[in-house]
Amino acid sequence: MDEEIFNIKKWVVLYPVYINSKKTIADGRRISTSKACENPTCAEISDCCSHLKLPFAIEIDKAYPRDFMQRGRVRVLLKKEDGTLHNSAISSRKQLMLCVAELVPRHPGRTKKQEPAASTSGTGPSKSGKGGKKKR
Repeated sequence: MDEEIFNIKKWVVLYPVYINSKKTIADGRRISTSKACENPTCAEISDCCSHLKLPFAIEIDKAYPRDFMQRGRVRVLLKKEDGTLHNSAISSRKQLMLCVAELVPRHPGRTKKQEPAASTSGTGPSKSGKGGKKKR
């Protein structure tokens, strides 16, 4: 068990900010906005890693250094001890981020959240017009 915990330090770290389309590159996004997904969570990223058959560990207590309010990160193991890949389609951090960002929008929890939001947004009346203070 101690050896397993020691090895986690060498695993690839994946913060949700890395694949968040709402963040800028200066905020920490690492892939293009067209390929990124909107507001991913650690749970969604970990589910995607399990779908890709990659060993992972969730670290809830860790925060992203540039935005310390963003809690949680996922550590992923890409290679076995002998150097072979766990998933032959993913050989680098960049490929991992792209694959996870592609899978997160199709996450079952995410599709359930979006359905009620889409139905309520069309029912409310929209107010259009200029308002505000007038100059004297």
